[in-house]
Amino acid sequence: MIKKRALLLLGTLGLSLALSGCDLYQSSKSSFKGVDLTGAKYARELQLPDIDGRSRSLADFKGKVVVVFFGFTQCPDVCPTTMAELSQVKKMLGADGDRVQGVFVTVDPDRDTPELLKAYLGSFDPSFVALRGSPEQLKAAAQEFKVYYAKVPGKTPETYTMDHTAASFLFDTEGRVRVFSRYGSGAEALSQDIMTLLAEAKR
Repeated sequence: MIKKRALLLLGTLGLSLALSGCDLYQSSKSSFKGVDLTGAKYARELQLPDIDGRSRSLADFKGKVVVVFFGFTQCPDVCPTTMAELSQVKKMLGADGDRVQGVFVTVDPDRDTPELLKAYLGSFDPSFVALRGSPEQLKAAAQEFKVYYAKVPGKTPETYTMDHTAASFLFDTEGRVRVFSRYGSGAEALSQDIMTLLAEAKR
């Protein structure tokens, strides 16, 4: 069942990119290592409460390259690896690392309390921002980003896990979505795409 959902997700993503004029496979003209989303008609806005209850949007981070990731704190591998790589990239960039903003959107608001999210992201980089919306707000955000997530039952009601899209969305310093960075691409590829966006802003 999980495999079927994953295949459906991949098919939906591929169709969405094609309809938006974006090539699922990297264009020969693209300088990005990830999928070029320039001009995409989705992932154009994000407005959710942070762990202090303040409504946050992409406009709050104007002037920075923003990396948005949907995940959950009890994720065993994809989420911590992604956050660790982003933290590594910020360090690799030196002073330019201050111009990169990590945004973590929890797909498990029932278990991911503000306190837990603060501790979790703080273990990677204290500057990372966590967003935690109501089920309705999360659903709307996921639809805007064409992100998949679903609860997978465990042996007990408390031990469920979450299926979710394993990728990051990169936004330029003007808040426009530009890159879909697949999980597993590595810190080097992520670093190069972020540096490309930072270089654009300096022109």
